[in-house]
Amino acid sequence: MTELTTAQLQENLAAVHARIEAAESAAGREAGSVQLLPVTKFHDVAVIRALAENGVRLVGENREQEARAKAEALTADGVDCGIVMIGQIQSKKANAVARWAAEVHSLDSVKLANGLDRGMALALERGDRVSDRLPCLIQVSADGDTSRGGVSLTELAALVDATEQATHLVLDGLMVVPPLDADPAAVFAEVREHTDRLAAQLGRRLRFSAGMSGDFELAIAHGSDVVRVGTAVCGPRPVG
Repeated sequence: MTELTTAQLQENLAAVHARIEAAESAAGREAGSVQLLPVTKFHDVAVIRALAENGVRLVGENREQEARAKAEALTADGVDCGIVMIGQIQSKKANAVARWAAEVHSLDSVKLANGLDRGMALALERGDRVSDRLPCLIQVSADGDTSRGGVSLTELAALVDATEQATHLVLDGLMVVPPLDADPAAVFAEVREHTDRLAAQLGRRLRFSAGMSGDFELAIAHGSDVVRVGTAVCGPRPVG
């Protein structure tokens, strides 16, 4: 590893896990109920290898081309760590994402759901995947501005239906990134309510993903099950 030492990475992981455990306790939640998803965008694949050596089995990436290259390198090295797509996905990239993604946490349109489902079928036909199911979290746009990613709440039901009807997609929950001018606590609470309502409707447990390095304790207090943490785990992103 060239960006930070293995010892530093271990220290960062331990510190973030301690903060998560403290937030769980403060919120009266069960210990271990919140999943840490380290975000490794712009970091060398060696960081992911080191995370895997320390028990991490999933990391988050934002850009398809970078994520694909890392997934291929990890597979070639036999590293047991999957990559979750957490960034916006162009519909034309759906086939590519379906080849390597362990999960998708940024599903935001019926068109993308259909594209990922077709991409999964093609990847399976070509032998590019072992698993025939792709767990997906629907990204919700809290303010309805879908240009930043996310589906508006008025269109959420149609996307839920499309995902449920897909052959190879599994609707696993909701994700949200609060708009910069919003009250994050209110956004977290609202989308947690939508997650629980949808879970009751579908008759199964669903996950809620919210919170990053700067606000994940607040997100945990308002029901987040998955926190996406980059800098606090992996250090500052490399420059240049």
